[in-house]
Amino acid sequence: MRSLLSVLVILVLLSYVPPVRSGLNMYIRRIYSTCWRLKGVCKRSCAKKEVYHILCDTATLCCISAKDLPPLVGK
Repeated sequence: MRSLLSVLVILVLLSYVPPVRSGLNMYIRRIYSTCWRLKGVCKRSCAKKEVYHILCDTATLCCISAKDLPPLVGK
């Protein structure tokens, strides 16, 4: 009975502790959140100085600065 009580206490305490984010995971996450030849960033909405170019997935846009956009061909 005592071990069951200690397990319940530990589970309750773990539910209050926020998860720790490692520094390495931040860099890996940043690489995977880039798009279009690593020049764009996947976001929900682009900033004023950025231009929407392609979709990253169903919920995010690939935002690229205007100077990094490819030139238009066939005009």
